[in-house]
Amino acid sequence: MTTLRDKAVLFDSLHRGGDVLLLANAWDVASARLIEEAGATAIATTSAGVAWSLGSPDGDRLDRDRALDLVARTAAAVDVPVTADIESGFAGTPEGVAETVRGVLEAGAVGVNIEDTLRGEMLSLRPVEEQAARITAARQAADAMGIPLYINARVDVYLSRIGDPGTRLQATLDRAAAYLDAGASGVFVPGVTDPATISSLAKGVGAPLNVLAGPGAPPAGELAALGVARVSVGASIAVAAYAVARRAAQELFGAGTYEALAGDLDFVQINTLMSGRG
Repeated sequence: MTTLRDKAVLFDSLHRGGDVLLLANAWDVASARLIEEAGATAIATTSAGVAWSLGSPDGDRLDRDRALDLVARTAAAVDVPVTADIESGFAGTPEGVAETVRGVLEAGAVGVNIEDTLRGEMLSLRPVEEQAARITAARQAADAMGIPLYINARVDVYLSRIGDPGTRLQATLDRAAAYLDAGASGVFVPGVTDPATISSLAKGVGAPLNVLAGPGAPPAGELAALGVARVSVGASIAVAAYAVARRAAQELFGAGTYEALAGDLDFVQINTLMSGRG
């Protein structure tokens, strides 16, 4: 039987083996099973997709217990390692982040994303020292449980368009260095698609670099050649699935037809995939 520690070690190795780690983010058990069936070596959750599926907006609005319940259901339903997007940690303090991390490990996941966005009247980033303290608390909580948790420290300088464009690269690298010193395993920089910038980040971060991909981003093979270790698609698959739901409903209530429902996946296939799984 594979232990949680074994899965954590495996998940870490997927960032360092030479092949880019591709993550098609899931938001519920069925999407996780479909992604695993497609050949995924690991499953990552999307905080936005999870929040939407549970009736909440994204952005630190979903409560910790409901998020962790979904993580536990997902981890129980797949054989590959699971990493959880825990937004800002579902807590206002480092101690609270540590409590969240303990819950993630108890739920059976072996990785987390922790972002440095600070939500309030105006979108901003947490002070570097404050975010570093939160990462340190996460690391210490995992170490105390004997699990080498993969902490993917998200730097939102580009995503939130913080500061002058000419300063963003150095600001990102400075934050990345501080987060790695605090105990992060790798660095996630969403909001970047320019190959030159991605290459500079990969060279400057000094740890596995994760970027967010989707329409308009270079293909995964090109990102790997630029030095990217991990490519994730975030909420994009969930958005596409909900787009089909809206399109099918609009067609039904409009023309009264069903063309949007045509596809290459049917009831029996999904039902069979889910048989006997959590």
